[in-house]
Amino acid sequence: MSRSGPEVLIVGVGNILWADEGFGVRCAEAFADAFDAGPHVEVIDGGTQGLLLVNELAAARRVIIFDAVDFDGESASLIIARGADVPRFVAGKKVSLHQTSMMEVLALAEVLADGPPDAITLVGCQPAELEDYGGGLTPAVAAQVAPAIAAAAEELRAWGFAPSGRETTGEALMPVEVARGAYEAGRPTADEACRIGDARVLSRTGAEGA
Repeated sequence: MSRSGPEVLIVGVGNILWADEGFGVRCAEAFADAFDAGPHVEVIDGGTQGLLLVNELAAARRVIIFDAVDFDGESASLIIARGADVPRFVAGKKVSLHQTSMMEVLALAEVLADGPPDAITLVGCQPAELEDYGGGLTPAVAAQVAPAIAAAAEELRAWGFAPSGRETTGEALMPVEVARGAYEAGRPTADEACRIGDARVLSRTGAEGA
């Protein structure tokens, strides 16, 4: 398979249901809103798709990944890794909260494309909270979204692309119901919704109220 897709694929991965775990997705959403990167750059919500992203990653010449990463850094701090520094396989300490699935996807994409992309960059953030089911980004991690997308825009410029700021919000990357503003504003109170998981499941396991 040749890399016949976009010159650059920007993908946000994560699960928006678990607080800061949604950092990558919210960065992709914010980047699409803030920047017009031109016809050769594609921005997608990778969510928790895992292997479903293989073909898209295999087709792209350059890749930027937004993700929540555990790199033993200070809470809500950013990390930027490039090329071989982006860990591809589980080896010792788990680096990415999506390492098993995402790194396997990258490895499979390389096999399909007969080699790695020309460039790959990870823009990650050390999460502050992961156990808040249904929660949005914590304030400290939310404050890193703007620096993260600015770092991605700078990476594009280093690769020879020219992202420009939008005067108005760009085309929505995701349905309005799960867009960050609506999702966080519409959250039920703690009395109305379980904060640690699905109460129907927890009640069967004896975990509810533990």
